[in-house]
Amino acid sequence: MRYLLVILAVLALPAHARSVTDSAGRVVEVPETVTSVFASGPPASVLVYVLKPEALTGWPRALRPEERAYIAAPYRDIPETGRLTGRGGEANLERVLQIQPDLIVDFGSVRDTYIDLADRVQEQTGIPYLLIDGRFDNTPEALRILGHALGVPERGEVLALDVEATFARIDAMLANVPEENRPRVYLARGPEGLETGMKGSINTEIIERAGGRNVADDGGATRGLVNASMEQLIVANPDTIVTWDPNFYASVFDDPLWQGIDAVQRGRVYLSPTAPFGWIDRPPSLNRMMGLLWMAGLLYPDLWQGDLREDTRAFYALYYNVDLSDEDLERLLEWAEGRPPM
Repeated sequence: MRYLLVILAVLALPAHARSVTDSAGRVVEVPETVTSVFASGPPASVLVYVLKPEALTGWPRALRPEERAYIAAPYRDIPETGRLTGRGGEANLERVLQIQPDLIVDFGSVRDTYIDLADRVQEQTGIPYLLIDGRFDNTPEALRILGHALGVPERGEVLALDVEATFARIDAMLANVPEENRPRVYLARGPEGLETGMKGSINTEIIERAGGRNVADDGGATRGLVNASMEQLIVANPDTIVTWDPNFYASVFDDPLWQGIDAVQRGRVYLSPTAPFGWIDRPPSLNRMMGLLWMAGLLYPDLWQGDLREDTRAFYALYYNVDLSDEDLERLLEWAEGRPPM
């Protein structure tokens, strides 16, 4: 098997290459024309899909029935490939080499662990491997870097400018809103709602970017996903809760454990759609831009100049390459109002 890997790695080397500097500062030789990309995980698959869908070799997880209408028809049935990074990584190098992509892309952390993985996979397979910084504020740069690498710089620039325009709208809206007057928001993950993301985590970036104060904040001592207790929630007492879990949403208003929380008493618990990708995270990729539009309207209904119906239709057309039917659009809006498809 080792000799087969070596042979396939040699065959994978591009005949004509150009240099691309990724977010980790690695100079990677990519083919002059990139026609196939292996996404190392869900965030990368979304990024590749919005930039150059025809190059995506497969979804890390096959689309579920309720997600299919929100992806352009030619890409609904591309194969499931598994993932190289993140939770539940199950793809292996043999599978990658069987697919023979022109390029591997990872979108997320660029810490040393991921740099080492990228270098090892690239050395063992001969397939160029780009690391793209997945921090939310880095989204425009990510689009420009990968747009250039995939040979679609114009597409990358259009999307980058759209992201920058949205960020600027948010900044203008928040310019005169003091920190102490901003909504106190809790992200409830999972059926019990007790998994959350600490302030500054990739999972809660859109809460903070939309002008919410993440109540899961210990001053930066902890990052990433954590498990909270009801005692901590009672002390934090958020005035707004957002979740993507329909089971939690269906039970929270009748659960006596949550009755004392301000957000529950005020009816300010909101359910995020997850088709074709989550509006909050799941995965933390370009899909969060739709969530940012939604959340700005939730947190600042009197300040945000937007129409969710128009914004949703425009976003899905520009980013996901799909023109929503009235029925599919209504399904998303009903989902955002707490009535997800069953």
